[in-house]
Amino acid sequence: MIGGIAATLHGSNLRTADVDICPPRDPENLTRLAAALKEMEARIRTSGVPEGLPFACDAEFLSRNDLLNLVTRFGDFDISFIPAGTAGYEDLSRKAIRFDLESIVVPVAALEDVIRSKRAADRPKDRQQLPILETLLEEIRQRDKNPE
Repeated sequence: MIGGIAATLHGSNLRTADVDICPPRDPENLTRLAAALKEMEARIRTSGVPEGLPFACDAEFLSRNDLLNLVTRFGDFDISFIPAGTAGYEDLSRKAIRFDLESIVVPVAALEDVIRSKRAADRPKDRQQLPILETLLEEIRQRDKNPE
């Protein structure tokens, strides 16, 4: 997991309306991801078409795209194979932290990597969130240095 949901799992009070992931691109994983997207009834998210647009949801299609903004029966779901400021899954997985979310263990980008990506994306909403995330990171570092 990356983006706003990753920041929230690290303790941020910022909220997000979607889930962002950065999956590995190996063929086996892309096949599993395509199957999951079909089960989620994923469609391409686009303005003017609230239900989204159908697409060829298979490993081949996924391998040809760097970014997909999707709507699913569970809500908005974004896939970024190479998030801004990163080299993708291998880069982010090095420092990823595993969170146990009700018996499902999910690798989550380290907060410093979330910050790095938001800084590189340089969107207005990211610039607005950066001071909050940087303060949170400093608090976490201080807490880790001085455990109670």
